[in-house]
Amino acid sequence: MSDNMSRLELIAAELPEAQRVDVEAWDGHPTFRVRGKNFVFADRSATSLSFKLGKSEAEAVVATESDADPTAYGLGRHGWVNLKIASNASEQRWVQIREWIRTSYTLVAPRKLARIIEEEDAE
Repeated sequence: MSDNMSRLELIAAELPEAQRVDVEAWDGHPTFRVRGKNFVFADRSATSLSFKLGKSEAEAVVATESDADPTAYGLGRHGWVNLKIASNASEQRWVQIREWIRTSYTLVAPRKLARIIEEEDAE
């Protein structure tokens, strides 16, 4: 599968109660939410994503990934990272992106839902 949005939707589908919401006020740009809280912002083609990481991990990603920057609007100081994704990104790259999205989910989801993913990832 090479379509970034399809890949992103498959990752989100693994997460309890995650849903895609296209925001009309943002020209229909998709967000992925759990119980009304955003854990991923995307452009329509999913070649640009924003997600939340722990502050130290976000700093490390921004420092080591040439295609990553702190998210604008002051979100970067709270661990949000923007990531550019090539339409032909490798499987290995998508493994890393999936890990970051799952981390973002666990940081914003209610504790009970986050624990489900943390337990899966610990196995």
